[in-house]
Amino acid sequence: MDTGTVTSATTAATATTSTSASTSTPVVSSDFETFLKMLTAQMQNQDPLDPLDSADYATQLATFSSVEQQVLTNDLLSDLTAALTGGTFKELGSWINREVLSEAPVYFNGDAIILRPDYASGATSAKLVVRDESGATVETLALDQSDPLVGWQGTGSDGNQVPSGIYSFAIQSYTDGVLKSESPAQVYNPVIEVRQVGALVKLTLSDGSEVNADDITAIR
Repeated sequence: MDTGTVTSATTAATATTSTSASTSTPVVSSDFETFLKMLTAQMQNQDPLDPLDSADYATQLATFSSVEQQVLTNDLLSDLTAALTGGTFKELGSWINREVLSEAPVYFNGDAIILRPDYASGATSAKLVVRDESGATVETLALDQSDPLVGWQGTGSDGNQVPSGIYSFAIQSYTDGVLKSESPAQVYNPVIEVRQVGALVKLTLSDGSEVNADDITAIR
């Protein structure tokens, strides 16, 4: 090999190194084209009296293909890890301890529970019915339909505070004193756990029930 060839090879190697350093992601397709050119040159310049066995070429090609697949796999894993640790987990973590609007029961621990009642059309009066985990009614409150939010302070029908536990809420709508309908109340419920199941984000609420994040209509 003459000096000019060495200089050209050195220049090409420098350019390749510079290009590789300027990008954080390996350009596998470009490397594969370079490998094919080198393999072709090797075949053209081999000793005709002592040619390489075709199995050697197959081995070289298989080896490069394996390396290529490993590089792609590593890149995919790196992107996945970055997404989970850098973005997705942080976004999921932002749900924890937030209160979301749901019809699920709520764990009462002494703090007031906030509800957003929804009344039947044409209702002239309404009541909030609070039940414990066994289904027994612990309190019934008359509601003012002009109030968009209602707070339950955790008292029973005797005026004493109820023990900590899971309570459910229902809205009874009346027309001229006659019960028209009863439906679960929408309650602001704390999120205690978040899971990602495929494309869905699952929120575990204070009572242990689970809802899809897509079904949430309000958050506090």
